[in-house]
Amino acid sequence: MSGMRGDERLRRWHRRSRGLVDRERLDRGQGGAEYAAMVGVVSLVVAAIVGLSVPADTATGLKSAVCRILHPLSGAEACSSGDYAGDGKGGDGGGGGGGGPDDPFVPNGDPFEPARCLLSQDQTKTTVVIQIIFIKISSSETVKLQQWSDGTVTLERVTETSGGVTASISAGIPGLKDWGGSAKLSGTYLAGSGSGGQWLFNGNKTGDPQADLEANLKDAQQFAEYLKAMDDCNSRPAGPRSSELGMICGYHANKKKPDLDPERAPDVDITKTSIEASGNASFGGKFKGNGKSGKDSGKSDGPKDLGKISGEVLSGTMTEDVVVMRAQNGPNAGKITFIYTFTVKGSAGIGGVATGEKMQQVAVTYDAAAYDQEEKDGAEHHPEKLVITTSQEAGDGTGLKIEAGANAGPVTIDVGGGGGSTKSQIHTESAELLLDNDTDSTIVEDWLRGKGNPAKNPLPSPSDAAEVPDSDASDLERLLHDKGKLSKLDYNANTDWWNASLGIGFGISAGQVSFGFKIFGIDITHEEKNQTITGDPKYATGPQNGGARPWVEWKNCTKTKPIPT
Repeated sequence: MSGMRGDERLRRWHRRSRGLVDRERLDRGQGGAEYAAMVGVVSLVVAAIVGLSVPADTATGLKSAVCRILHPLSGAEACSSGDYAGDGKGGDGGGGGGGGPDDPFVPNGDPFEPARCLLSQDQTKTTVVIQIIFIKISSSETVKLQQWSDGTVTLERVTETSGGVTASISAGIPGLKDWGGSAKLSGTYLAGSGSGGQWLFNGNKTGDPQADLEANLKDAQQFAEYLKAMDDCNSRPAGPRSSELGMICGYHANKKKPDLDPERAPDVDITKTSIEASGNASFGGKFKGNGKSGKDSGKSDGPKDLGKISGEVLSGTMTEDVVVMRAQNGPNAGKITFIYTFTVKGSAGIGGVATGEKMQQVAVTYDAAAYDQEEKDGAEHHPEKLVITTSQEAGDGTGLKIEAGANAGPVTIDVGGGGGSTKSQIHTESAELLLDNDTDSTIVEDWLRGKGNPAKNPLPSPSDAAEVPDSDASDLERLLHDKGKLSKLDYNANTDWWNASLGIGFGISAGQVSFGFKIFGIDITHEEKNQTITGDPKYATGPQNGGARPWVEWKNCTKTKPIPT
């Protein structure tokens, strides 16, 4: 039941955040002509997605840019008007002072200062995707090691499995067909589930956050080795003396545990639904035969395609996710959280890869028992916490992703792979709102349901919330301004990745357009990403004279330095 509610909420939030609320206009605007234009400009679409990556201090309208991508025939003027979502005021703007000498004095214990911030994160993710005809199955494992400014360390491990359907259409680029120039547009719907745990390491408490961080990090790293050793023990094949050997293996694995066990190991039930649209453009070379028959070499049916080798130069993806998390124990025991995420990302280049990503996320937390009862009774819900997070990432580096294929009549066999390393900068902003009374809770719930006074900006950013509300500001915008804990951080990130794929397909060509499907395919991607805080962390103090909330030094964040791993 809650999963259905999550899907419904995702659709409602997605319509508001992207401004695609007029169903009649949507149906009219995405007619045959527009879909044809979409296929014809896939490479331009990808370039536009990559173009979303801008410096952190540049205000960028994500929703307007997405509108132009989805509606190439409508033009920029329509997307900047009220017909679609207008530009937001993301980035690094607004909100008063920038941290200079004129910043106001901030007393200790400012209630608007968040208690801690993320200093560093090491993330490893492995994803395996299998496709059979139009069926797509995906599984992934993500491990995160996070250092926090209060001296604590968290280790998080989540596995996900999902299944769904996928389809794509590809088109050759006119004038470049002999060079393998092509573009592809695909769509995927995935629904799945996952499980995960998070362990908190805070047993070392000397009163010095820096010393505590160093000791707790050592414990967390040692515990991670213990988990790996236990995995090896659990994956041992069955056989003679397997039970005895398993006990011996577990005994040695337990020796790897740190002296101080983590404080908690929450059990979290996770369900996730994803919708994905992607496009790419590639260039390479085709191999052709002379078309002569073996029995009658004097006759020729014309050159025949034998295969190709190509490299991906542009790629872009738009993803909508809804994740439902139920905590069974730990500090969030008995809570249910819905996390709605919209992500646009892309890359460009062979050899030197430029990457970019923009993300908008809304997380809403409820008391699980109360939520389930309200669902059963058809009553209004009462959220307890709201978190709005935005981020943008831009980077470049070296990388290569190529594909080689061979044709045997209508059947094709493709083998691909690649790898690379990217350095990027990440700008994040967050607005956290604790809903401790019915009035505030109702405002947030009405906003989620699309009721009440509509927001001028469907998804206010943290920077928006720091500015003086306009006279026509919505109840949610005023609530975020008056009570929200607002913060913004910058990170440097290094990402190493590799990819390998195999595909067997069947298709036919009609001019420049190819129609077909993949009979079988497997794609494996491994990514290791390290991000470390940099710059000057800020948070917005309480409203000052005139109503603005100046950005000031985030002392709870700067008192501790991340430890290299």
